Amino acid sequence: MSSPSVTPWYKQFWPWFLIGILFSSIIVSSGFAVMSIKSFDGMVVQEDYYEHGKAINMVLAKQEQARALNLSAELRLDPLTSDIVVDLSGDTRPETLYLDLIFPTEDNRDQSFVLEHVRDGRYITQGPDNLRYRWYLQIQPAQEDADWRLTGEATFPNENSVALLPGGRTESE
Repeated sequence: MSSPSVTPWYKQFWPWFLIGILFSSIIVSSGFAVMSIKSFDGMVVQEDYYEHGKAINMVLAKQEQARALNLSAELRLDPLTSDIVVDLSGDTRPETLYLDLIFPTEDNRDQSFVLEHVRDGRYITQGPDNLRYRWYLQIQPAQEDADWRLTGEATFPNENSVALLPGGRTESE
């Protein structure tokens, strides 16, 4: 009676298959680690959480002040001229407004504009060409230490007007 010959382990399929899975998972996870280190998104707050909480309270106070002044605004972006037109209604009319377009995921795409008062609560400035995607909008009367703030959200290109209200509520016409 002859015994069946046993092939050595390195000539069999299954050990190499399992080793291949192990090495492929190491390579893929190393690739993800390198990608996550090189593409820092900057959205994680790494500061003192107490200071961050105080800043949130300041933002809420600015929105409450805008609500007390009965402020609201309509923003339109002219598709032909790229003019940004804001119609402000309420109890105050500053000479300039500051508009911040904040991109939700990449802080290096944020844009700021200064709008000049032309007449009866209408403010205008030249906007960027081909503005696309979703943006958070903030309007305030000063770049730093503003008394009030209106916020909203818009997806461009949009031929409708976007309402900017205290407290972040948005409406499109």
